[in-house]
Amino acid sequence: MSHENGSIKAIMYALGANFGIALAKGFAAWYTKSGAMLAETIHSFADCANQLLLLVGLRRAKLPATEDHPLGYGKAIYFWSFIVALMLFSMGGMFSVYEGVHKLMHPEMPESPWIAVGVLAVSILLELGSLKGAITEVRKIQGRRTFLEWFRQSRQSELIVVVGEDLAALLGLTLALAAVLGTIITGNPLFDALGTIAIGVVLVLIAVVVGIEVKSLLIGESGDPETVSAMRSFLTARPEIAEVYSLITLQLGNELMVSAKIRMKETVAALALIEDMNRVETELRINFPQVRWAFFEPDVRD
Repeated sequence: MSHENGSIKAIMYALGANFGIALAKGFAAWYTKSGAMLAETIHSFADCANQLLLLVGLRRAKLPATEDHPLGYGKAIYFWSFIVALMLFSMGGMFSVYEGVHKLMHPEMPESPWIAVGVLAVSILLELGSLKGAITEVRKIQGRRTFLEWFRQSRQSELIVVVGEDLAALLGLTLALAAVLGTIITGNPLFDALGTIAIGVVLVLIAVVVGIEVKSLLIGESGDPETVSAMRSFLTARPEIAEVYSLITLQLGNELMVSAKIRMKETVAALALIEDMNRVETELRINFPQVRWAFFEPDVRD
């Protein structure tokens, strides 16, 4: 539950920042007729829609298990996260590239570009605040891993998407600011067009990276490597268990399904064996509260 609360906080930080930024950018784009500003406006409004979709995904993931979905709806958040990656690719990236090409073919000097500079400077500060909020939530679960290791190993697709969006937004804002300043200094609208295309390329690349990570979760991944390692150590150390033959985990949103093939220490009665297994399962759930389903198979060989 704490992981989910952290994700919601990160999403709300991003939603609040992006909505304010989108309104400011929209006014600046309309007033200055800057292609880079228009690309950034579309990007920010798309980000707002994306964050709303992530909230929908988190809500859907909490639906109770049914006969048709006996392991629940936890993976729903992966579906919605993948949709967000597609939107970032299409509405953000591809539109920006299109707008930049259009500006190359029909160059036009922005009007009152210093307004755009002011809006972009403020937007960068707001986006830095949003990114700081997301990174704060990441550090709570990052452990000793580097940020890149966390990004590759994390099973929280919503946090992956929010961090990816924030990084894309910050890079996009920086490129837009450089494009507008380049246009002001040189008096050449080519910089505005090139900046717009560069923003689109950045968004497309980040959307592809995020999409690849979320696709893997959507297909099905084990639990976080640190969690799986700790779980194997826990089971191996249990006095009731002689050997752990195999341990399979499946991440289902914020919940885990665990299947273990184990050799129990010899017991005289079947009832005693069952009681030992139930005791191990109870302790497993206490030590790893994210475990929702646990299945144990006692055996004498692998």
